[in-house]
Amino acid sequence: VQLQASGGGPVQAGGSLRLSCAASGSIFRSNIMAWYRQGAGKERDLVAHISNGGRAQYVDAVKGRFTISRDNTKNTVYLQMTRLTPEDTAVYYCNRYPALSRWGQGTQVTVSS
Repeated sequence: VQLQASGGGPVQAGGSLRLSCAASGSIFRSNIMAWYRQGAGKERDLVAHISNGGRAQYVDAVKGRFTISRDNTKNTVYLQMTRLTPEDTAVYYCNRYPALSRWGQGTQVTVSS
């Protein structure tokens, strides 16, 4: 499955990161795309999703801090994360919404206090 997330890394609390995820056309095209995250010892949870037309929705924990966007010409979805907290520490993945059964490589985000 061609889903490649990138852009993670270590950051201090209050900082920002921008994640990118390149998908194959068959996965991306005309589909709702989403970001998910999985903290250590936790289940993978939805963070945000965006329709092909750009309508975005967020879970309460990230509303007002994270912004999901997409570039349909590049089959790429982005997640701009601001005002990060240690609770945002996780591996971040992109996938369709609802998610496909197969997942690509995620990107680790580590927020230190």
